[in-house]
Amino acid sequence: MKAAPLLALSLFALVAGASFAAEPAKPNVLFIAVDDLRDWVGYLGKNPQTKTPNIDRLAARGVAFTHSYCAAPVCNPSRAALMSGLRPFTSGVYENNNDWRTVIPEEQTLTHVFRQAGYFVCGAGKIYHESYPRRSDWDDYLQGEGKRGAETDAQNEGTSGIRFAALDCRDDELADYKITDYAIAELGKKHDKPFFLACGLHKPHMPWNVPRKYYDMFPLKDIELPPYTESDLDDVPPAGIKMAKPQGDHAEMLKTGKWKNAIQGYLAATAYTDMNIGRLLEAFDKSAYKDNTIVVFWCDHGWHLGEKQHWRKFALWEEATHSPLIWVAPGVTQPGSRCERTVDFMTVFPTLCDLAGLPTPAHVQGKSIRTLLTDPKAAWEQPALTTYLFNNHTIRTEDWRYIRYANGDEELYNDAKDPNEWTNLALKPEFAAKKAEMAKSIPTENHPDIGGARDGTKKKKNQ
Repeated sequence: MKAAPLLALSLFALVAGASFAAEPAKPNVLFIAVDDLRDWVGYLGKNPQTKTPNIDRLAARGVAFTHSYCAAPVCNPSRAALMSGLRPFTSGVYENNNDWRTVIPEEQTLTHVFRQAGYFVCGAGKIYHESYPRRSDWDDYLQGEGKRGAETDAQNEGTSGIRFAALDCRDDELADYKITDYAIAELGKKHDKPFFLACGLHKPHMPWNVPRKYYDMFPLKDIELPPYTESDLDDVPPAGIKMAKPQGDHAEMLKTGKWKNAIQGYLAATAYTDMNIGRLLEAFDKSAYKDNTIVVFWCDHGWHLGEKQHWRKFALWEEATHSPLIWVAPGVTQPGSRCERTVDFMTVFPTLCDLAGLPTPAHVQGKSIRTLLTDPKAAWEQPALTTYLFNNHTIRTEDWRYIRYANGDEELYNDAKDPNEWTNLALKPEFAAKKAEMAKSIPTENHPDIGGARDGTKKKKNQ
Protein backbone atom coordinates (compact mmCIF):
# COMPACT_ATOMS: atom_id res chain seq x y z
CA MET A 1 0.00 0.00 0.00
CA LYS A 2 2.98 2.32 0.45
CA ALA A 3 4.05 1.94 -3.17
CA ALA A 4 1.36 4.27 -4.50
CA PRO A 5 2.45 7.34 -2.50
CA LEU A 6 6.07 6.66 -3.45
CA LEU A 7 5.12 6.33 -7.10
CA ALA A 8 3.14 9.57 -6.94
CA LEU A 9 6.10 11.31 -5.30
CA SER A 10 8.43 10.01 -8.00
CA LEU A 11 6.09 11.20 -10.75
CA PHE A 12 5.88 14.61 -9.08
CA ALA A 13 9.66 14.81 -8.97
CA LEU A 14 9.90 13.90 -12.65
CA VAL A 15 7.31 16.50 -13.64
CA ALA A 16 8.91 19.17 -11.45
CA GLY A 17 12.33 18.32 -12.82
CA ALA A 18 11.04 18.58 -16.38
CA SER A 19 9.51 21.93 -15.54
CA PHE A 20 12.79 23.26 -14.17
CA ALA A 21 14.73 21.91 -17.13
CA ALA A 22 12.32 23.52 -19.56
CA GLU A 23 12.90 27.00 -18.16
CA PRO A 24 14.54 28.90 -21.03
CA ALA A 25 18.00 30.33 -20.61
CA LYS A 26 18.29 34.09 -20.62
CA PRO A 27 19.20 35.36 -24.08
CA ASN A 28 22.58 36.91 -24.68
CA VAL A 29 22.87 40.37 -26.20
CA LEU A 30 25.19 41.46 -29.01
CA PHE A 31 25.02 45.25 -28.94
CA ILE A 32 26.58 46.81 -32.06
CA ALA A 33 26.99 50.59 -32.19
CA VAL A 34 28.38 52.56 -35.14
CA ASP A 35 29.49 56.19 -34.99
CA ASP A 36 28.21 58.78 -37.52
CA LEU A 37 26.60 56.22 -39.85
CA ARG A 38 23.79 57.91 -41.74
CA ASP A 39 21.10 56.27 -43.87
CA TRP A 40 23.54 55.42 -46.68
CA VAL A 41 23.36 51.66 -46.24
CA GLY A 42 22.36 49.26 -48.97
CA TYR A 43 19.18 47.84 -47.46
CA LEU A 44 17.61 51.32 -47.15
CA GLY A 45 18.19 52.09 -50.84
CA LYS A 46 18.80 55.76 -50.09
CA ASN A 47 22.08 55.98 -52.00
CA PRO A 48 22.99 53.38 -54.66
CA GLN A 49 26.69 54.27 -54.41
CA THR A 50 27.14 52.76 -50.96
CA LYS A 51 28.47 49.24 -50.49
CA THR A 52 27.45 47.59 -47.21
CA PRO A 53 26.88 43.89 -47.98
CA ASN A 54 27.49 42.75 -44.40
CA ILE A 55 25.19 45.29 -42.77
CA ASP A 56 22.61 44.33 -45.39
CA ARG A 57 23.14 40.66 -44.52
CA LEU A 58 22.45 41.43 -40.88
CA ALA A 59 19.33 43.41 -41.84
CA ALA A 60 18.05 40.40 -43.80
CA ARG A 61 18.18 38.24 -40.66
CA GLY A 62 15.55 40.14 -38.71
CA VAL A 63 13.63 43.42 -38.73
CA ALA A 64 15.20 46.37 -40.54
CA PHE A 65 13.65 49.71 -39.62
CA THR A 66 13.33 52.24 -42.43
CA HIS A 67 12.25 55.20 -40.27
CA SER A 68 14.56 55.17 -37.23
CA TYR A 69 15.82 58.35 -35.61
CA CYS A 70 18.31 59.45 -32.96
CA ALA A 71 17.47 61.13 -29.66
CA ALA A 72 20.07 63.81 -30.40
CA PRO A 73 22.21 64.53 -33.50
CA VAL A 74 25.38 64.68 -31.40
CA CYS A 75 27.57 61.81 -30.13
CA ASN A 76 27.56 62.40 -26.38
CA PRO A 77 23.88 63.28 -25.75
CA SER A 78 22.67 60.61 -28.18
CA ARG A 79 24.63 57.89 -26.43
CA ALA A 80 23.85 59.17 -22.93
CA ALA A 81 20.14 59.15 -23.79
CA LEU A 82 20.09 55.65 -25.28
CA MET A 83 22.17 54.13 -22.50
CA SER A 84 20.30 55.81 -19.64
CA GLY A 85 16.75 56.01 -20.99
CA LEU A 86 16.71 59.75 -20.19
CA ARG A 87 16.11 62.17 -23.03
CA PRO A 88 18.36 65.24 -23.34
CA PHE A 89 15.66 67.63 -22.19
CA THR A 90 15.29 65.55 -19.01
CA SER A 91 18.98 65.05 -18.19
CA GLY A 92 20.31 68.38 -19.49
CA VAL A 93 22.95 66.54 -21.54
CA TYR A 94 22.74 68.41 -24.86
CA GLU A 95 26.31 68.67 -26.11
CA ASN A 96 29.65 66.91 -26.32
CA ASN A 97 31.08 69.03 -23.51
CA ASN A 98 28.38 67.92 -21.03
CA ASP A 99 29.74 65.34 -18.59
CA TRP A 100 26.79 62.95 -18.44
CA ARG A 101 28.25 61.14 -15.42
CA THR A 102 27.45 64.10 -13.18
CA VAL A 103 23.68 63.74 -13.70
CA ILE A 104 23.14 60.07 -14.64
CA PRO A 105 23.90 57.66 -11.78
CA GLU A 106 25.21 54.20 -12.58
CA GLU A 107 22.01 52.49 -11.42
CA GLN A 108 20.05 54.17 -14.23
CA THR A 109 22.16 52.75 -17.05
CA LEU A 110 21.32 49.89 -19.38
CA THR A 111 24.50 48.05 -18.47
CA HIS A 112 23.67 48.24 -14.75
CA VAL A 113 20.23 46.71 -15.33
CA PHE A 114 21.76 43.74 -17.12
CA ARG A 115 24.54 43.29 -14.56
CA GLN A 116 21.99 43.28 -11.75
CA ALA A 117 20.10 40.58 -13.65
CA GLY A 118 23.15 38.32 -13.60
CA TYR A 119 24.66 39.16 -16.98
CA PHE A 120 28.37 39.37 -17.72
CA VAL A 121 28.60 42.86 -19.23
CA CYS A 122 31.61 43.56 -21.43
CA GLY A 123 32.54 45.75 -24.36
CA ALA A 124 35.01 47.61 -26.50
CA GLY A 125 35.18 50.83 -28.48
CA LYS A 126 32.76 53.74 -28.44
CA ILE A 127 29.54 53.07 -26.57
CA TYR A 128 29.41 56.10 -24.30
CA HIS A 129 31.24 59.21 -25.45
CA GLU A 130 34.96 58.65 -25.08
CA SER A 131 35.53 61.89 -23.16
CA TYR A 132 33.56 60.57 -20.20
CA PRO A 133 34.22 56.87 -19.58
CA ARG A 134 32.80 55.10 -16.57
CA ARG A 135 34.32 51.64 -16.49
CA SER A 136 32.46 50.72 -13.30
CA ASP A 137 29.44 50.12 -15.56
CA TRP A 138 31.20 47.08 -17.05
CA ASP A 139 32.60 43.75 -15.88
CA ASP A 140 35.25 43.97 -18.56
CA TYR A 141 36.17 46.58 -21.15
CA LEU A 142 38.92 46.68 -23.75
CA GLN A 143 41.86 48.69 -22.45
CA GLY A 144 44.64 49.61 -24.82
CA GLU A 145 42.73 50.62 -27.90
CA GLY A 146 45.00 53.63 -27.51
CA LYS A 147 45.96 56.01 -30.26
CA ARG A 148 44.30 55.28 -33.55
CA GLY A 149 47.65 54.81 -35.25
CA ALA A 150 47.86 55.43 -38.98
CA GLU A 151 44.43 57.04 -39.19
CA THR A 152 45.43 59.96 -36.97
CA ASP A 153 48.97 60.28 -38.31
CA ALA A 154 47.86 60.68 -41.94
CA GLN A 155 48.03 64.03 -43.67
CA ASN A 156 44.58 65.51 -44.23
CA GLU A 157 43.57 65.50 -47.91
CA GLY A 158 40.27 67.25 -47.25
CA THR A 159 39.46 70.76 -46.08
CA SER A 160 40.41 72.29 -42.76
CA GLY A 161 37.22 70.90 -41.21
CA ILE A 162 36.29 67.79 -43.23
CA ARG A 163 39.20 65.37 -42.88
CA PHE A 164 39.94 62.32 -45.00
CA ALA A 165 42.85 60.43 -46.56
CA ALA A 166 43.52 57.11 -48.27
CA LEU A 167 46.06 55.19 -46.20
CA ASP A 168 48.75 52.78 -47.27
CA CYS A 169 48.26 50.46 -44.35
CA ARG A 170 46.66 47.15 -43.38
CA ASP A 171 43.11 46.75 -42.08
CA ASP A 172 44.40 45.69 -38.68
CA GLU A 173 46.36 48.89 -38.12
CA LEU A 174 43.16 50.80 -37.29
CA ALA A 175 41.47 50.79 -33.89
CA ASP A 176 38.16 49.40 -35.13
CA TYR A 177 39.86 46.18 -36.16
CA LYS A 178 41.11 45.67 -32.59
CA ILE A 179 37.68 46.52 -31.20
CA THR A 180 36.11 43.91 -33.45
CA ASP A 181 38.83 41.43 -32.43
CA TYR A 182 37.78 41.89 -28.79
CA ALA A 183 34.15 41.08 -29.59
CA ILE A 184 35.20 38.08 -31.71
CA ALA A 185 37.31 36.76 -28.84
CA GLU A 186 34.39 37.05 -26.40
CA LEU A 187 32.15 35.12 -28.79
CA GLY A 188 34.75 32.37 -28.84
CA LYS A 189 34.90 32.01 -25.05
CA LYS A 190 32.82 29.75 -22.84
CA HIS A 191 30.56 31.95 -20.73
CA ASP A 192 28.98 30.62 -17.55
CA LYS A 193 26.57 33.55 -17.45
CA PRO A 194 24.47 35.14 -20.16
CA PHE A 195 26.44 38.00 -21.66
CA PHE A 196 25.81 41.55 -22.82
CA LEU A 197 28.57 42.18 -25.37
CA ALA A 198 28.97 45.71 -26.76
CA CYS A 199 31.01 46.47 -29.86
CA GLY A 200 31.33 50.19 -30.61
CA LEU A 201 32.93 51.02 -33.97
CA HIS A 202 34.32 54.51 -34.64
CA LYS A 203 34.09 54.65 -38.42
CA PRO A 204 32.68 56.38 -40.36
CA HIS A 205 33.41 59.09 -37.81
CA MET A 206 36.07 61.49 -39.11
CA PRO A 207 38.80 61.35 -40.06
CA TRP A 208 37.75 59.15 -42.98
CA ASN A 209 41.24 57.71 -43.06
CA VAL A 210 41.08 54.05 -44.10
CA PRO A 211 43.20 51.74 -46.29
CA ARG A 212 43.41 52.80 -49.91
CA LYS A 213 41.61 49.70 -51.19
CA TYR A 214 38.36 51.06 -49.71
CA TYR A 215 38.78 54.31 -51.64
CA ASP A 216 39.43 52.24 -54.76
CA MET A 217 35.95 50.72 -54.36
CA PHE A 218 34.51 54.15 -55.19
CA PRO A 219 36.31 55.69 -58.22
CA LEU A 220 36.14 59.46 -58.03
CA LYS A 221 34.83 59.71 -61.60
CA ASP A 222 31.73 57.73 -60.56
CA ILE A 223 30.91 59.70 -57.41
CA GLU A 224 27.53 61.44 -57.44
CA LEU A 225 26.62 64.33 -55.16
CA PRO A 226 23.57 64.02 -52.90
CA PRO A 227 20.29 65.72 -53.90
CA TYR A 228 20.93 69.43 -53.66
CA THR A 229 19.39 72.74 -54.63
CA GLU A 230 21.00 76.17 -54.33
CA SER A 231 17.79 77.65 -52.97
CA ASP A 232 17.35 75.09 -50.20
CA LEU A 233 17.83 77.55 -47.35
CA ASP A 234 15.66 80.31 -48.83
CA ASP A 235 12.61 79.28 -46.79
CA VAL A 236 14.51 78.13 -43.69
CA PRO A 237 14.13 80.46 -40.69
CA PRO A 238 17.14 82.15 -39.05
CA ALA A 239 17.47 79.50 -36.30
CA GLY A 240 17.76 76.76 -38.92
CA ILE A 241 20.30 78.69 -40.99
CA LYS A 242 22.34 79.25 -37.84
CA MET A 243 22.53 75.47 -37.40
CA ALA A 244 23.37 74.88 -41.07
CA LYS A 245 26.36 77.24 -41.03
CA PRO A 246 26.48 77.47 -44.84
CA GLN A 247 29.44 79.86 -44.70
CA GLY A 248 31.51 77.29 -42.84
CA ASP A 249 32.24 73.76 -44.05
CA HIS A 250 30.07 74.01 -47.15
CA ALA A 251 31.54 77.26 -48.40
CA GLU A 252 35.02 75.82 -47.96
CA MET A 253 34.01 72.62 -49.73
CA LEU A 254 32.79 74.59 -52.74
CA LYS A 255 35.89 76.75 -52.72
CA THR A 256 38.29 73.78 -52.68
CA GLY A 257 36.27 71.71 -55.15
CA LYS A 258 36.56 68.61 -52.95
CA TRP A 259 32.89 67.74 -52.51
CA LYS A 260 33.13 64.49 -54.50
CA ASN A 261 36.40 63.63 -52.75
CA ALA A 262 34.64 63.97 -49.40
CA ILE A 263 31.76 61.75 -50.52
CA GLN A 264 34.34 59.18 -51.62
CA GLY A 265 36.00 59.37 -48.19
CA TYR A 266 32.72 58.84 -46.34
CA LEU A 267 31.78 55.87 -48.54
CA ALA A 268 35.25 54.36 -48.05
CA ALA A 269 35.06 54.72 -44.25
CA THR A 270 31.60 53.15 -44.28
CA ALA A 271 32.90 50.23 -46.36
CA TYR A 272 35.70 49.70 -43.84
CA THR A 273 33.14 49.50 -41.05
CA ASP A 274 31.08 47.06 -43.09
CA MET A 275 34.14 44.82 -43.40
CA ASN A 276 34.44 44.67 -39.61
CA ILE A 277 30.74 43.92 -39.27
CA GLY A 278 31.31 41.02 -41.65
CA ARG A 279 34.14 39.70 -39.49
CA LEU A 280 31.94 39.95 -36.41
CA LEU A 281 29.01 38.15 -38.07
CA GLU A 282 31.27 35.35 -39.28
CA ALA A 283 32.53 34.78 -35.73
CA PHE A 284 29.00 35.01 -34.37
CA ASP A 285 27.76 32.36 -36.79
CA LYS A 286 30.55 30.01 -35.70
CA SER A 287 29.92 30.61 -32.01
CA ALA A 288 27.89 28.52 -29.60
CA TYR A 289 25.60 31.52 -29.00
CA LYS A 290 24.09 32.26 -32.40
CA ASP A 291 20.71 30.69 -31.60
CA ASN A 292 20.20 32.38 -28.24
CA THR A 293 21.47 35.91 -28.78
CA ILE A 294 19.57 39.14 -29.40
CA VAL A 295 21.41 41.33 -31.89
CA VAL A 296 20.69 45.05 -32.01
CA PHE A 297 22.54 47.28 -34.48
CA TRP A 298 22.20 51.02 -33.96
CA CYS A 299 23.99 54.25 -34.84
CA ASP A 300 24.19 57.40 -32.77
CA HIS A 301 22.89 59.76 -35.49
CA GLY A 302 23.10 60.61 -39.18
CA TRP A 303 25.38 62.94 -41.14
CA HIS A 304 24.98 65.71 -43.72
CA LEU A 305 27.22 65.63 -46.76
CA GLY A 306 26.22 68.99 -48.23
CA GLU A 307 22.45 68.67 -48.12
CA LYS A 308 20.95 71.98 -47.04
CA GLN A 309 24.46 73.44 -47.42
CA HIS A 310 25.33 71.67 -44.19
CA TRP A 311 28.02 69.19 -43.15
CA ARG A 312 28.30 66.92 -40.11
CA LYS A 313 25.42 66.30 -37.69
CA PHE A 314 24.31 69.17 -35.38
CA ALA A 315 20.96 69.82 -37.09
CA LEU A 316 17.33 68.67 -36.95
CA TRP A 317 16.73 67.68 -40.59
CA GLU A 318 16.44 64.19 -42.05
CA GLU A 319 20.09 63.62 -42.88
CA ALA A 320 21.35 64.40 -39.36
CA THR A 321 18.65 62.49 -37.50
CA HIS A 322 17.98 59.38 -39.63
CA SER A 323 20.21 56.38 -38.99
CA PRO A 324 20.02 52.56 -39.28
CA LEU A 325 18.37 50.30 -36.71
CA ILE A 326 18.29 46.50 -37.02
CA TRP A 327 16.92 43.89 -34.61
CA VAL A 328 17.42 40.13 -34.67
CA ALA A 329 15.66 38.38 -31.77
CA PRO A 330 15.38 34.55 -31.79
CA GLY A 331 11.79 33.40 -31.58
CA VAL A 332 10.49 36.95 -32.09
CA THR A 333 11.71 38.42 -35.38
CA GLN A 334 11.32 36.85 -38.80
CA PRO A 335 14.11 37.02 -41.40
CA GLY A 336 13.67 39.53 -44.18
CA SER A 337 11.26 41.78 -42.29
CA ARG A 338 11.06 45.55 -42.82
CA CYS A 339 9.25 47.96 -40.54
CA GLU A 340 8.06 51.29 -41.94
CA ARG A 341 6.88 52.58 -38.56
CA THR A 342 8.67 55.65 -37.22
CA VAL A 343 10.67 54.96 -34.06
CA ASP A 344 13.52 56.62 -32.23
CA PHE A 345 16.45 55.07 -30.40
CA MET A 346 14.88 55.63 -27.00
CA THR A 347 13.10 52.36 -27.75
CA VAL A 348 16.36 50.36 -27.50
CA PHE A 349 16.65 50.26 -23.68
CA PRO A 350 13.06 49.14 -22.97
CA THR A 351 13.00 46.70 -25.89
CA LEU A 352 16.15 44.93 -24.69
CA CYS A 353 14.65 44.65 -21.21
CA ASP A 354 11.42 43.32 -22.67
CA LEU A 355 13.14 40.70 -24.84
CA ALA A 356 15.40 39.58 -21.98
CA GLY A 357 12.47 39.30 -19.57
CA LEU A 358 13.74 42.08 -17.33
CA PRO A 359 11.60 44.85 -15.81
CA THR A 360 12.11 48.21 -17.46
CA PRO A 361 13.13 50.83 -14.87
CA ALA A 362 10.49 53.47 -14.18
CA HIS A 363 12.75 56.35 -15.26
CA VAL A 364 13.13 55.11 -18.86
CA GLN A 365 11.54 57.51 -21.37
CA GLY A 366 10.85 55.10 -24.17
CA LYS A 367 8.54 52.22 -25.07
CA SER A 368 9.35 48.69 -26.10
CA ILE A 369 8.86 47.95 -29.79
CA ARG A 370 8.49 44.21 -29.27
CA THR A 371 5.09 44.33 -30.98
CA LEU A 372 6.79 45.71 -34.11
CA LEU A 373 9.47 43.03 -33.96
CA THR A 374 6.75 40.39 -33.91
CA ASP A 375 4.57 42.16 -36.49
CA PRO A 376 6.32 44.99 -38.38
CA LYS A 377 2.96 46.21 -39.67
CA ALA A 378 1.42 46.54 -36.20
CA ALA A 379 -0.02 49.89 -35.16
CA TRP A 380 2.46 52.34 -33.64
CA GLU A 381 1.34 55.85 -32.78
CA GLN A 382 4.49 57.15 -31.06
CA PRO A 383 6.39 59.66 -33.25
CA ALA A 384 10.16 60.02 -33.20
CA LEU A 385 11.51 62.92 -31.15
CA THR A 386 14.98 64.40 -31.62
CA THR A 387 16.50 67.24 -29.59
CA TYR A 388 19.51 69.40 -30.37
CA LEU A 389 20.64 71.91 -27.74
CA PHE A 390 18.24 73.53 -25.31
CA ASN A 391 14.58 73.56 -26.38
CA ASN A 392 15.16 72.79 -30.08
CA HIS A 393 13.13 69.75 -31.13
CA THR A 394 11.90 67.90 -34.18
CA ILE A 395 8.96 65.52 -34.43
CA ARG A 396 9.01 62.88 -37.18
CA THR A 397 6.11 60.69 -38.27
CA GLU A 398 6.01 58.36 -41.26
CA ASP A 399 5.01 61.22 -43.56
CA TRP A 400 5.86 64.50 -41.82
CA ARG A 401 8.60 66.41 -39.99
CA TYR A 402 7.96 69.39 -37.71
CA ILE A 403 10.79 71.46 -36.20
CA ARG A 404 10.44 74.11 -33.52
CA TYR A 405 13.45 76.05 -32.31
CA ALA A 406 13.92 77.70 -28.93
CA ASN A 407 13.17 81.15 -30.39
CA GLY A 408 9.85 79.95 -31.85
CA ASP A 409 11.04 79.52 -35.48
CA GLU A 410 9.32 76.61 -37.23
CA GLU A 411 9.73 74.25 -40.15
CA LEU A 412 7.22 71.74 -41.52
CA TYR A 413 7.93 69.22 -44.27
CA ASN A 414 5.74 66.67 -46.01
CA ASP A 415 8.40 63.98 -46.31
CA ALA A 416 6.05 61.63 -48.16
CA LYS A 417 5.99 64.08 -51.09
CA ASP A 418 9.19 66.02 -50.37
CA PRO A 419 11.79 63.50 -49.10
CA ASN A 420 14.62 66.03 -49.48
CA GLU A 421 12.81 68.53 -47.25
CA TRP A 422 13.18 71.33 -49.78
CA THR A 423 9.85 73.08 -49.14
CA ASN A 424 9.09 74.49 -45.70
CA LEU A 425 5.31 74.57 -45.23
CA ALA A 426 5.29 76.07 -41.73
CA LEU A 427 4.07 79.53 -42.77
CA LYS A 428 1.33 78.30 -45.10
CA PRO A 429 -2.12 78.73 -43.48
CA GLU A 430 -3.51 75.53 -44.99
CA PHE A 431 -1.04 73.49 -42.93
CA ALA A 432 -1.75 75.18 -39.59
CA ALA A 433 -3.78 72.20 -38.35
CA LYS A 434 -1.05 69.70 -39.22
CA LYS A 435 1.54 71.89 -37.52
CA ALA A 436 -0.61 72.18 -34.38
CA GLU A 437 -1.19 68.43 -34.33
CA MET A 438 2.53 67.66 -34.44
CA ALA A 439 3.41 70.40 -31.96
CA LYS A 440 1.52 68.46 -29.28
CA SER A 441 4.52 66.12 -29.07
CA ILE A 442 7.01 68.91 -28.35
CA PRO A 443 8.16 68.69 -24.70
CA THR A 444 6.95 71.50 -22.47
CA GLU A 445 9.68 71.16 -19.83
CA ASN A 446 13.34 71.43 -20.75
CA HIS A 447 16.16 70.93 -18.26
CA PRO A 448 18.87 73.59 -18.52
CA ASP A 449 22.15 72.58 -20.11
CA ILE A 450 24.26 71.02 -17.34
CA GLY A 451 27.28 72.99 -18.54
CA GLY A 452 30.80 72.10 -19.57
CA ALA A 453 33.05 69.27 -18.56
CA ARG A 454 33.96 68.97 -14.92
CA ASP A 455 37.43 70.35 -15.60
CA GLY A 456 35.93 73.39 -17.33
CA THR A 457 37.34 72.56 -20.76
CA LYS A 458 35.33 72.92 -23.94
CA LYS A 459 35.42 69.82 -26.09
CA LYS A 460 35.43 70.17 -29.85
CA LYS A 461 32.01 69.81 -31.42
CA ASN A 462 33.16 67.36 -34.08
CA GLN A 463 33.98 64.57 -31.64
